[in-house]
Amino acid sequence: METVYRDYAPKGVQFLYVYKALAHPELNGYVQPFTLQERLMHIREAKRTLGTQIEWICDSMDNQIKHAFGDAPNSEFIIGPDGRIVVRRAWSDPRQLRADLERLVGPVERITRVEDLDLPTAPPPQAAPKGIVPRIRRPANLVPLKQQPIAGEKKLPFYVKLRAEADQALLREGSGTLYVGFHLDPLYHVHWNNKARPIVVRFVTEDDQPDPRVEPNVLKGPEVDEPADIDPREFLVRVDRSQGNRDASLRVKVAYFACNDEQGWCLPVSQEYRVFFEADRDAGRARGGRGSGPARGGPGTRPAPPGFRPPRPALARFRPLSGRLAEVDAEKRRITVQTRDGTKIELQVPDDAMLIRNRRRITIEQLRRGDPVRIRYHEDRGRRLVRGMMVLPLFER
Repeated sequence: METVYRDYAPKGVQFLYVYKALAHPELNGYVQPFTLQERLMHIREAKRTLGTQIEWICDSMDNQIKHAFGDAPNSEFIIGPDGRIVVRRAWSDPRQLRADLERLVGPVERITRVEDLDLPTAPPPQAAPKGIVPRIRRPANLVPLKQQPIAGEKKLPFYVKLRAEADQALLREGSGTLYVGFHLDPLYHVHWNNKARPIVVRFVTEDDQPDPRVEPNVLKGPEVDEPADIDPREFLVRVDRSQGNRDASLRVKVAYFACNDEQGWCLPVSQEYRVFFEADRDAGRARGGRGSGPARGGPGTRPAPPGFRPPRPALARFRPLSGRLAEVDAEKRRITVQTRDGTKIELQVPDDAMLIRNRRRITIEQLRRGDPVRIRYHEDRGRRLVRGMMVLPLFER
């Protein structure tokens, strides 16, 4: 994208990145910001780490731009001088953008290459070691919930941010599993102080009594031998909304110690959240904890609540399939593969399916009709679900 910008900005083409809610929170440790100021901090961080020279527009906290542009995570638009959309693309593709601009504006004399850019990039910040506390395995198909952060008396930033996700049973039937994860925000360069008491999380009623709907309703983080780390603190609890007001929100109080070595401070923080039993369509899809496996003893493990048995994944028998892509429906995440004998097989591509071209992960929007593919899939309730796909040839010659 930067090479296209270098070539076409002098021709009067204006380039803008639009900051929207994170599509994949936890990528490089970054989490959803709570305030507009934090979104602007994210933009500054993107400029620092990526070295980009393209200007940014910051979406409002109610995500008006995101909704107006169709909620796609990485969409791309070419807008003409009259304000009309000339090209709309669900997934940004710099090569196609260059081809569009060559057609609309004209070719350039010399195409800028990536190696010509010399961008002043920098790694994401890391205040302490990670990989110390094992991640828990979240049940599949959890739905992120809307929440309202409530600052404490000291009005400190939310150095640690909550992510709450519910299973379908909890949302539809009123009783099920709730994931709560507390993630350090790398914008503030803080880490856990493991020499102090661990994080404590309490689910309470309006009069500060333990919430009987949640089991357990008091959670304590792990005791960690390492003096500091930046791993999330994660828990699974059981919630039964049949006790009391079914639609009443959860009140979550959290107390922890945060440290910033650059500024030389460690301090206790007490903050509060309201968690609502309503899906948050702007929360993105977190991938950080999936596939990490359950902790096997040691720091970070949590006993299951009494009587609670987390769902066990079904043993899937993966089947091989080779052929060419006959159809690709990126919006519905469906593909049709035509085998050598002419048989057409329709498959669903889950969000976590691994799609590979030339040893690099790609998205379903980058698939094209006619691509030769090798696929591993399994069947679930009559649907064929893609587990992994290799787009051939393996290497470009």
